[in-house]
Amino acid sequence: MKNELVIVIDFGGQYNQLVARRVRECNVYCEIYSYKIGIDKIKEMNPKGIILTGGPNSCYEPDSPTYSKELFELGIPVLGICYGMQLMTYTLGGNVARADKREYGTTDVSIDNSSPLFEGFENTNGFLMSHTDFVENLPEGFENIGSTDHCPNAAMQNTKKNFYGIQFHPEVNHTNNGTEIIKNFVYNICGCS
Repeated sequence: MKNELVIVIDFGGQYNQLVARRVRECNVYCEIYSYKIGIDKIKEMNPKGIILTGGPNSCYEPDSPTYSKELFELGIPVLGICYGMQLMTYTLGGNVARADKREYGTTDVSIDNSSPLFEGFENTNGFLMSHTDFVENLPEGFENIGSTDHCPNAAMQNTKKNFYGIQFHPEVNHTNNGTEIIKNFVYNICGCS
């Protein structure tokens, strides 16, 4: 029997190994790849889901790590975490900008718990934020599913395409129920068994 595979695409963030570890804690096989991995290799692996990690760059700057729009045309569910959410937004036609106020530390996030990503959650949760940029305008087809006092788009979804983005870090211990978010992604959205 071939393993169900979720791949983590690494954009240089400090928590990338932790993201993979959280997936594995959900009993789902996971591999980490650099953002330089070719689209044909991803097609060949045929993952059940893709997670885009955080990173220290601004996705709108010319030399920042990026990925082609083709990644979002594979029909594979994608979860963007922090920089990964910003990159998804930027690549799909939304707007990312420098925030007036940087968010760092555990922050109360108001969420839409009718989202499959937040199934079983309270309306407000303490999640670890660490960002200087934010999603100013969502890409077409997305809806807001989370906000803070300083970050109007702290979480987003496009349920038709199974694309999800979160500005916070579910992989760290400072995020309440962070592993549950990963579990909801791999089971509810990617359909892993």
